[in-house]
Amino acid sequence: MSVATTTQAPLKGFVGEVIEQLGGAVVDVQCCEDRRGYARIDPARTVEVAEKMLAMDGCRLATATGIEVRDGIDVMYHWAIEPAGVIVTLKVLAARPALAADSIANVVPGANWIEREMYDLLGANFRNHPDMRRLVLGDTWPEGVHPLRRDFDQIKDRPPLPPNQTPPDIPREG
Repeated sequence: MSVATTTQAPLKGFVGEVIEQLGGAVVDVQCCEDRRGYARIDPARTVEVAEKMLAMDGCRLATATGIEVRDGIDVMYHWAIEPAGVIVTLKVLAARPALAADSIANVVPGANWIEREMYDLLGANFRNHPDMRRLVLGDTWPEGVHPLRRDFDQIKDRPPLPPNQTPPDIPREG
């Protein structure tokens, strides 16, 4: 099975074999080194890819990260494969304006809190997430305001701090 890529990154070594096993779900291979690989996958096949990764011997989701890009939010799932000692990062674009991607939390329970964190801090929406509620920000945080977005203004967008409370009287030593 070969992977159609839009870049010139050749598939090589064990990382190349892992990426090749994902077949047509991979739409772009950005880097394929001996122990590190980056590939973009078809957003419609996110859950399928997570299932394939979990089925591989020694493979686990190490973490996930997100970053705001021109076209939306890049959600990056970082998969560790032991004992080979490699990391394969699979990118999914949560495109504007919806900023939505399919959740893998029903397949990979460890993704639950990570996806909730990206929802809070970046505004990424995860379809079919089992518990899409706030994780990091307080319940009084304004809807639609995400502190890791480029348009976040530290002064204008930050909710007001609680009013100052007078400290209790502390007897002074004489």
